Amino acid sequence: MSTTKQSSAESENAETQWRSTYIVGGVFTVITLIGVTLDVIIGNVTGGNLSALPQTAAERFTQFQANPWLGLYNLDLLNTVNQIFFIPGYFALYAVQRKTNSAYALLALIVFLVGTTVFVAANSALPMLELSHKYAAATTESQKTLLAAAGEAMLARGAHGSLGAFFSFILPNLAGLVMSFAMLTGKVFSKANSYMGMIGSVLMMFYIALVTFSPSVKDMATAFAMPGGLLLMAWMIMFTIRLFQAAKQAG
Repeated sequence: MSTTKQSSAESENAETQWRSTYIVGGVFTVITLIGVTLDVIIGNVTGGNLSALPQTAAERFTQFQANPWLGLYNLDLLNTVNQIFFIPGYFALYAVQRKTNSAYALLALIVFLVGTTVFVAANSALPMLELSHKYAAATTESQKTLLAAAGEAMLARGAHGSLGAFFSFILPNLAGLVMSFAMLTGKVFSKANSYMGMIGSVLMMFYIALVTFSPSVKDMATAFAMPGGLLLMAWMIMFTIRLFQAAKQAG
């Protein structure tokens, strides 16, 4: 009898220790939501049209000289920061489902971490800012040509819509799809919450595929990004509320 009580006490203590994980994950998801909302606002203010962005490295350098913050935004620096802040949220999603559907939740966490690593490593915002300073200070055409060539290489690797950035954007959304499936079968979250994540992730992956492999339909592709983004924001809000509820129950 005492062994049973001891085991129950240890289980309750272990669950209490996970409470901080749920809280931290919820808090960082709220911070990420603020960043995503800011991204939407800036995108609407600046037009949000991919075809209207500077297309060459020299044009990007000119934009950096005129408005460095806009240049950084157009090269997805804000998205990169949001990805990093979202890591505790994904870990909390795995933690809260570790007893019910840990395999899929763990897979989603791993895919998200790999995707975030690729996203951060491939992002060209800060390197392009540095190159723009050197481009502005260059005194000869040969120097500017070399710097522009280096900039083109950076854009090919990490600019939104480029083939080099495809996996940077597709992997985090694939992680969202897998995590939403884990949520659907794990019974910790509501089915509505799960379906929002799955549909939103699919729409965003479709958008990414269109802007990467069919540049001529970039304007049409935005029609998938808007509902997909809104669904994912609703998904995040709903699971954040559930994380705080789980933290309260664990306490």
